[in-house]
Amino acid sequence: MKRKNIFLASGVILLAVCTSLITTAVIDRKTGGNESQPATETSRPTSFTTMSTVEAMPTDFTVAAEKSIESVVHVKAKMKVEQGYANIDPFFEFFFGRPSQPIEPQEQMSSGSGVIISDDGYIVTNNHVIEDASSVEVVLNDKRTFEAKIIGTDASTDIALLKIEASELPTMTFGNSDNLKVGEWVLAVGNPFNLTSTVTAGIVSAKARNINILSADMKIESFIQTDAAVNPGNSGGALVNTKGELVGINTAIASRTGSYSGYSFAIPISIVSKVVADIREFGVVQRAVLGTRIRDIDAGFAKEMKLKTLAGAYVAAVDENSAAHDAGIKEGDVLTAINGVSVKTVSQLQEQVGRYRPGDKINVTIERDGKSQTLTVELKNRSGNTNIVKAGDLSILGVKFKPVNDMTRSRFRLAAGIEVESVERGGKFDKAGIEKGFIVLKVNGAVIRSEQDLESVVNDAMNAENDDRVLFVTGAYPNGKMAHYAISLD
Repeated sequence: MKRKNIFLASGVILLAVCTSLITTAVIDRKTGGNESQPATETSRPTSFTTMSTVEAMPTDFTVAAEKSIESVVHVKAKMKVEQGYANIDPFFEFFFGRPSQPIEPQEQMSSGSGVIISDDGYIVTNNHVIEDASSVEVVLNDKRTFEAKIIGTDASTDIALLKIEASELPTMTFGNSDNLKVGEWVLAVGNPFNLTSTVTAGIVSAKARNINILSADMKIESFIQTDAAVNPGNSGGALVNTKGELVGINTAIASRTGSYSGYSFAIPISIVSKVVADIREFGVVQRAVLGTRIRDIDAGFAKEMKLKTLAGAYVAAVDENSAAHDAGIKEGDVLTAINGVSVKTVSQLQEQVGRYRPGDKINVTIERDGKSQTLTVELKNRSGNTNIVKAGDLSILGVKFKPVNDMTRSRFRLAAGIEVESVERGGKFDKAGIEKGFIVLKVNGAVIRSEQDLESVVNDAMNAENDDRVLFVTGAYPNGKMAHYAISLD
């Protein structure tokens, strides 16, 4: 048996040697016996992605939470709401017939969150949290309570700035919302039910979302969308990156029930910081406009208009004497970048332009007839100039106001209104025919509860187009006579 195995092994070795000799002969014949020519390499080393030795690191939110929770506050707003009856104008009943049942002003509460942005007491929140408030109260995370003053509001971005009298408050560092990436972790920090700050986590689901929830003129919607759990009481709270930096102000949820259902939206800090800076410096936002009517581009519209791009904002019209008109922007152009920052949608364009003030010069990249070019645009305000817009100044009306006395309020059960104390001869109120004692109840459809309410309406009218610079005033005299006036601000 052993001898048989030896013969078998010898045969295998002999076969291998013969095979090697034959292979060598074939190679020599093909290469012409040139030994210096290298043999062709027929295989290459292979690497596999699964062989990486890098370990995934867990995401840690503790540092971000610790940096932010002390800076988030609870905001409580009180407002008095008039109680009417179905199909009955309560003002008509006040002055032309006593209602069958007493109508008492009803106090309602609105609450949300806010973020401390300076150690001396400036707090940013949503405009809708404190809108129409007669008083605002702020509760810090350490449970201290302060009365807050409304410094200014901006319905176009849903931002409001409050101030409390305090010092050495914990603040939150501003981050850069431009650097946020889809898929990045973020925290939503709020104080929704005065339960001290609450933290939830999620990722950035999308950027520059326009969900059409703001009703204000010249609205800017370019929201950061996240899947962090946010409920109504979180409005005005902080959206924070993993470094603990403020990158947005939570403002809305997408829900049919009013409760969180997977989507929430925040105003980018790039917009918030500009609005807050304007309110602190000027009392009102300095809003720059291009003076164009623009729309998004979809595949159908691109085919219809024979456009070669789907990215950008299509210029449907250009206003005369506007910044765009002066710079040479034309109807049919596609706006694709602002100062080198690419814009693919109308909301992205609005966000970029919204960072600048009237008088600022920006570079606008357009596509026209398939060719790209960049134009320099000097931005203007809505009035068509570069002047600084001032907050509403009631002195232009030529009138002084005072609160409605308790007897008049009780007699007519008024929940709103301010009384004309004196009228300046030749002033706008005097020219309109308004006399001393007139109680202003509504202006341009807005209920007037204080001089601040009237200032806000006057400010909006002053910064409107020329055709809209009018105050439509509704009110009554102490004898019960209702009156309506139209006052031009030009």
